[in-house]
Amino acid sequence: MIQKKTNSYPLVRMRRNRQTDWSRRLICENILSANDLILPLFVCDGNNLLEPIDSLPGVNRYSIDKIIDVAKKAEDLQIPLLALFPVIDNKFKSNEGEEALKSDNLICRTIHEIKNKVPNIGIMTDVALDPYTSHGHDGILKENKILNDETIEALIKQALNQCRAGTDIIAPSDMMDGRILMIRNALEENNFKDTIIMSYAAKYASNYYGPFRDAIKSKNSLTGSKSTYQMDSANSNEAIREAELDINEGADMIMVKPGMPYLDIIFRIKKELGVPTFAYQVSGEYAAIKAASINGWLDYNEIILESLLCFKRSGADGILTYAAIDVAEKLLGK
Repeated sequence: MIQKKTNSYPLVRMRRNRQTDWSRRLICENILSANDLILPLFVCDGNNLLEPIDSLPGVNRYSIDKIIDVAKKAEDLQIPLLALFPVIDNKFKSNEGEEALKSDNLICRTIHEIKNKVPNIGIMTDVALDPYTSHGHDGILKENKILNDETIEALIKQALNQCRAGTDIIAPSDMMDGRILMIRNALEENNFKDTIIMSYAAKYASNYYGPFRDAIKSKNSLTGSKSTYQMDSANSNEAIREAELDINEGADMIMVKPGMPYLDIIFRIKKELGVPTFAYQVSGEYAAIKAASINGWLDYNEIILESLLCFKRSGADGILTYAAIDVAEKLLGK
């Protein structure tokens, strides 16, 4: 058998294609655009409120009237989708998170207002009980155990509640077994057959979530660990199984969370399953980059673009990032 000889230096000089800006652009394998971005927003009760979040520099909590301004700006910057997260007052929190099921709750009022004022931007809403529970867990807690099936019943009601308010994408992030199938069946039965489900199929029990919990004011209320339902950071085959199960149960898209530490998971899901795959550059990732840039250790504008290109290279179709507006402005030259 004759082995094919591979040409090498000096016949092959890899730097030839890198020597000019135009040639680098010509052979670029992955491109980041505003179309790849999902903007997370934290909404709180009140009027004319903009509250900076100390552990997320540059990120704020907004009252509904103020969030409309941000939604309009995101639309102008061609960002296709907003991800809404409610900041619930402690007086509305309970063991079973009943506030999540009320038709006039904060998230439903926000959906409704954005759809009225900024109708051409997509809205994604989280399906999980943690913003609404007094113990900070994603499900119903009894005798220090999260009840899977009882939680699903609440999640179905929560999902339908958000659909009636006008959300476009339901994003179950709770990691209960079987919830995608049950939610999908409920959507079909209630004439929400066209509602997209983006499943947080590979959501890891991570230490990167701290600033997010600050943002929704649940950090001090969380009791115990979420390790019995969120994934172990040591596992990758399990993530593929989780994603495949959720797709078979009716999910349209898959989210991997956190993002940068789990690029291998994004790559494997996209390569092995070939489904729309998204990454969440979570609060701890963003905060680390932002803090380093504030201290002059990193160039924020350059490092944030590099980080998002890494997601694209790994196979992500889009990225949920707190830097979405900054990045869109840079990409569009604004």
